[in-house]
Amino acid sequence: MKKFIVRRVLLGAMILFFVSMIIYSIERSLPTSYVEGRARDMSMKQGAKPYDELVAELNASYGLDKPVLEGYFVWLGKALHGEFGESWIFHQPVTKKFSSVIWYSFVLALASFLLEIIIAIPLGIISATKQYSKVDYAVTVFALIGISLPSFFFATILKWIFSINLKWVDLYGIVSRMHESYGSVGKVLDMAQHLILPVITLTIVSVGSLMRYTRTNMLEVLNADYIRTARAKGVPEKKVVYHHAFRNTLIPIITILGSTLPNLFGGAMITETLFQIPGIGYTSYQALTQGDIPFTMFYMVFLAFLTLTGNLIADILYAVADPRVRVN
Repeated sequence: MKKFIVRRVLLGAMILFFVSMIIYSIERSLPTSYVEGRARDMSMKQGAKPYDELVAELNASYGLDKPVLEGYFVWLGKALHGEFGESWIFHQPVTKKFSSVIWYSFVLALASFLLEIIIAIPLGIISATKQYSKVDYAVTVFALIGISLPSFFFATILKWIFSINLKWVDLYGIVSRMHESYGSVGKVLDMAQHLILPVITLTIVSVGSLMRYTRTNMLEVLNADYIRTARAKGVPEKKVVYHHAFRNTLIPIITILGSTLPNLFGGAMITETLFQIPGIGYTSYQALTQGDIPFTMFYMVFLAFLTLTGNLIADILYAVADPRVRVN
């Protein structure tokens, strides 16, 4: 196991190196340029330098006058020392801005992730054990609705019902206008209230895939020979389903859950933007659209790192879930 982990970590480091190089090259090729926009604003002031001269000066100050490959290794050298530069649009160190917004996204993603597991896996098992029943059809319809609904459409419906018509929650934001006047518990409850609709949105649009995946794999296992043998020996049905059958569906489920690690910290860009939650998804959207290379580079490389880490954790959990799986 130790050799396997070391080998995967080294492979992941090599993959991360090439991924970051590709991301940097794409960032340098984006049509949106913070430098050009800032130079344009500066050139319009009275007595300012010409636009082309300002662009050249700003490119030199940000290291954008170097070739792409050389500029990448300059960025990589600083990144290895934990220096990711200062955000161009937020005017503070990238890591400081990142740490101030990441926890909003983490709480939002963790709540929806736990609800997804609690809802999807049990319903998938029930649907499989009662195949072609009314319950199975109801679960299937619910899953297909969740899969088919775009997050922006479902979020808009929730806002129209609960914010505009019923006025139960605020239309957008993470806190209310009276937030500072509340006590510690009141502030937490105020933020939790503002996260209700975003959590529901993320849960509904993501629960269908895991539900259908669980149902499909459970059906395949329940029709296996060893399950029929267990039933013929008089093993209780609950033990057959939840001990023998469900254990053998864990590997494909682990594959899906392992890929959710980037989602926990990566933010939900569309949902956060619609509800104006100041999480990492909404922040990265602002940085990307305004050409903030330092922040976008850090965010994209961070997602790549989480993806590789999630795959490694999933591979390790394979051996835990199934004794037949061994890593060399």
